[in-house]
Amino acid sequence: MTVTPFSRSSFLAGFRAIVPLWLGIAPFAAAYAVTARAGGLNIFETSWMSLSVFAGAAQFAAAGLFGQGASPLSIIATTAVLNVRHVLYGLSLAQKVKVTWPQRLMAAQFLTDEAYGVAINAPGLNYAYLLGAELSLYAVWNVFTLLGSLLGSLVPDPGALGVGIVFPLAFLGLLTPHLSSRIPLVVALVSGLIAWSLSRIVPGGLVVLLTGILGALFGAWLSTRGTKT
Repeated sequence: MTVTPFSRSSFLAGFRAIVPLWLGIAPFAAAYAVTARAGGLNIFETSWMSLSVFAGAAQFAAAGLFGQGASPLSIIATTAVLNVRHVLYGLSLAQKVKVTWPQRLMAAQFLTDEAYGVAINAPGLNYAYLLGAELSLYAVWNVFTLLGSLLGSLVPDPGALGVGIVFPLAFLGLLTPHLSSRIPLVVALVSGLIAWSLSRIVPGGLVVLLTGILGALFGAWLSTRGTKT
């Protein structure tokens, strides 16, 4: 396996690619901190979770469960389910990025939905670009976690600000260039319908995982159907 040397310019390009999403990330990081503090975590514990776990939805869930006095096992199980979609992200990136095992572990630790969405569409994707995108998100998430812990009740509700629309729009923008022919368009529409249906009966992490698997199988079937003799 040939591993591409680490490129500073690629790292900075990946870091900058995430910057437009900071607007949506920052309020949610601060809101997580408020939730965690309300759940009984102190400032150090709140920040340490962002530094070590770094998983937005899982952190919100864990903070709420802490506040309810849930058992450690239920907290671990809940956060594991929410993050199971990262298995698909890792498998997808492994097909495009040649890395050593230490690099693989580093990339896995900081991988997020947003970093994956931006990186997987980058031309000439390499480890440096991926890490830059990941650490860009990591930096803003942790800075605003700390600010949220310190400012507390002064932090506005992200939902009231309407910043939640940033993420769907960003992923829609990343998806659109790939819908240039009939098969990708059909797969995207069917996958959206699958995701909507599953969201009514299973947790969010499993929605992404199952939709990814079923959507990929459907796309493979469509792609190979015309080649059969």
